[in-house]
Amino acid sequence: MKPPQETIRTGTHRLKGNQACVEGAISAGCRFLGMYPIEPAIEIGNYFLERAKTSDAVYVQMEDEISALAAVLGASWTGRRSMTVTSGPGFSLMMEHLGLGVMLETPCVIVDVQRVGPGHGLPTKPAQGDLFQARWGSHGDYEIITLAPSTVQEIFDFMIKAFNFSEHYRVPVVVLLDSYLVNLESEVTIPRAEDIELEPRRYYKGPQEEYLPFKRDKDLVPWIVDIGAGYKFHVTGLTHDERGYPIMNEECQEFNVHSLVRKIRNYTQKIVQFKTLATEDAEVVIVAYGTSFLAAQEAQKRARDAGIKAGLFKLDTVWPFPETQIRELSKKTKAFVVVEMNYGQFVYEMERCCQGNANIAFVAHGEKGVENSDDILNAVIQISRENSVKEGIIEYATKL
Repeated sequence: MKPPQETIRTGTHRLKGNQACVEGAISAGCRFLGMYPIEPAIEIGNYFLERAKTSDAVYVQMEDEISALAAVLGASWTGRRSMTVTSGPGFSLMMEHLGLGVMLETPCVIVDVQRVGPGHGLPTKPAQGDLFQARWGSHGDYEIITLAPSTVQEIFDFMIKAFNFSEHYRVPVVVLLDSYLVNLESEVTIPRAEDIELEPRRYYKGPQEEYLPFKRDKDLVPWIVDIGAGYKFHVTGLTHDERGYPIMNEECQEFNVHSLVRKIRNYTQKIVQFKTLATEDAEVVIVAYGTSFLAAQEAQKRARDAGIKAGLFKLDTVWPFPETQIRELSKKTKAFVVVEMNYGQFVYEMERCCQGNANIAFVAHGEKGVENSDDILNAVIQISRENSVKEGIIEYATKL
């Protein structure tokens, strides 16, 4: 499936991150944005409004973030590829309807422009504190897909990936940005429409009277139809059967919810995306995602220049977690240095997965500036001197 060429700004452009986000969404076929303005995500909405005029898209400003995601879910069920954009407190308000979107298996994309929290925090300062909220911020059992671009070009590319994932697995997909990345400016190459591959919506094509909205295919993902297309069916956030009607028993809960988990977990190896650099002989591997990767990349180069065998593991998808790859790498390397703009979230997944095979050092990055790699290099140097595996997570002083 290809997008219409007339909506694609093919060529190389100098864009900010917030513009690349919109261009990626439009190129992915997004035609509906429901949001409530909040810093530092406002400019994404403003730019979408401009692009909507030439791409047959709709922008709706709702009264709050709760209703914004509700509008997105409704728009998706009418056949429009839909998204919302928010930050911090707004992301928290969306958690109820994130769970509803998971339960209704509604394809959509949620862009979270992270800022320092909790509460209202510092609206203009970048952070990566929403990582676990993106995974399990709503109640109950489910799995979700979350992407974390590190450059402006990746923002464009990952928006297309996000919509493709959401359509293929019928699940809300979260894209984690931050206030630094959306204001970063660089050249972005937008391909021709014929070179953009879009995942088509999984439409049911059988007799109308036989349609069951939650009858699962072999990959556990049900077929969908558009509301208003003449099909009679029911959807609810309650535990439901194949017809979509509430059934209050344990058997139906197992049928319903276990599939929400397994349709992601069973296909983790198809979903996870990452990049590695110089890990073949690495004694220390720096692990980073999102904006933190920029300084991590510089630290890895500086470490190699200093004679330390340092490698780099960059996560493009943070959820699901690349457990197999990290576990295998932990058997070959001496230590990991995990870099995050928070006080420790992803690092605990690293510790669990490594199972004592390698040392784990944590760097709460960003106090000296997003692009400053001194604190990361310091951790690499110090952990390279360790001769045995230490218990727990190691945190070093930030000064050499």
